[in-house]
Amino acid sequence: MPIVSPNYRPPLFFRNGHFSTIYSGLVRSIEGIAQERERLELPDGDFMDLDWSSSPTPTHKVVVLIHGLEGNAQRAYITGSAKKFNENGYDACAVNLRSCSGETNRLYRSYHSGATEDLEAVVQHILKNKKYTEVYLKGFSLGGNMTLKYLGEQRSIPSEIRGAIAVSVPCSLHSSLKQLLLPKNILYAIRFKKNLVAKLKAKQQRFPDKISDDDIKAVVTLKDFDDVYTSRAHGFKDALDYYTQCSCLQFLPNIKVPVLLINARNDSFLGPECYPEKVATQHSKLYLEMPDYGGHVGFFGQRNTYYNEKRAIKFLNELR
Repeated sequence: MPIVSPNYRPPLFFRNGHFSTIYSGLVRSIEGIAQERERLELPDGDFMDLDWSSSPTPTHKVVVLIHGLEGNAQRAYITGSAKKFNENGYDACAVNLRSCSGETNRLYRSYHSGATEDLEAVVQHILKNKKYTEVYLKGFSLGGNMTLKYLGEQRSIPSEIRGAIAVSVPCSLHSSLKQLLLPKNILYAIRFKKNLVAKLKAKQQRFPDKISDDDIKAVVTLKDFDDVYTSRAHGFKDALDYYTQCSCLQFLPNIKVPVLLINARNDSFLGPECYPEKVATQHSKLYLEMPDYGGHVGFFGQRNTYYNEKRAIKFLNELR
């Protein structure tokens, strides 16, 4: 499909990528949404917590929301999306990936950008009760990569999945990692690293034979974390092997359902390979939208409804 022309013109301050990213991550809050938690027991003995919110009227449509690195289902970008979907006749299932719901997961492994088996478990769980005939996916950042990889893998996608939206997606994980290691992103990298190391220390308490003090000391950068933990815990050779195998970019050509990918051009987390223009122009189902503004998951909108939230509803309505 042709590249989608964006129609996003935020106020002046929010045209700065860093300002929109920080405001949206640390300041924005959402009111007027009630979530009910359900624990999903996974086939390997672990669990994920799902936070449900409902349309005010009965519906056969549900959207699965997947957060980004060190996010959770209470982040404003998730609850804001859930609220907008609820207002438009969709139930919302907001996923807390393993270890992200406030409780450490049971196993040595955790979550990562390519863990599509966990998304598959959520989808199958939702379909079991036969309530929903239409399932949609919306993923942010890491969750967006997971969403697109899931849809493009050589698997049988349930017919109930009708479409997806992916926002601020590091389509090439290595390209994104190189951006995060640059001085312009040092504050974000420090914050991510602090949270990840804290989780690694908690994991060490349960698995002292697998995580040593030296391992923890070796985590100086985000790449070190993926070398020390992500790759070892999830069956990759090292960080680079993890990035290579799990980047969604290679899976995009295989996607069979309509997908809207929104990546802002001023997203400081994304490298050049994260804007798959060539793939989109040759693809009948991939709609690529690249607004000049928006930062990383920072598409500020009036009345606390973000551009990506309104755009998601419009995209799905156009599928009908």
